[in-house]
Amino acid sequence: MPSVYDLKPRFQALLRPLLRGLAGLGFTANGLTLLALLGSLAVGGLVGWRAPADPAWLLALPLWLFLRMALNALDGMLARELDMRSDLGAVLNEVGDVLSDCGLYLPLALVAPVALWPVVLFSLLAVLTELCGLLGQALGGARQYQGPMGKSDRAFVVGALALVTALRPHALATWPWVFGLAAALAAWSCLRRCQAALAERAAARRG
Repeated sequence: MPSVYDLKPRFQALLRPLLRGLAGLGFTANGLTLLALLGSLAVGGLVGWRAPADPAWLLALPLWLFLRMALNALDGMLARELDMRSDLGAVLNEVGDVLSDCGLYLPLALVAPVALWPVVLFSLLAVLTELCGLLGQALGGARQYQGPMGKSDRAFVVGALALVTALRPHALATWPWVFGLAAALAAWSCLRRCQAALAERAAARRG
């Protein structure tokens, strides 16, 4: 199943020239992780506060989601390529992603009350998707990233929907259907990640 996550290597290649400069300025992998989390909470709060009255504020979402994607890529690259890996960093990375998703997506229920439950369900399944991804590691294998609604895919869908709605506010009427479908795809992602983790565990036992 194609996923935006498949573009990650190319995106990282574009960002690689920034690594040494960021490190030289004193940025650390954990610092970028925290910056992504705090920025997500701030942008989510701003959108939840201002966008219900003026949908143009939704433009903050696609802009920030792209920047967050860059920060998430850079923190991992700093950790791996400049020897900044740590147990704290691993915890911050996973917890930060979940809190950032909740901070960005749950406020959208305030923007479109008609989509309250689809938005809430989508946000909860976003959390569950990441937990299912960690099951592979819990079983002694690899972190699972299967889609079709992984972190990058969720960001693309929400960013695109926010952009369209900011330009055409009547698109709010489609939110229950879009978030409902996205929630269903997130549930499918959970199933695929669990299946992959179990299959890897079974193969390890046979080997």
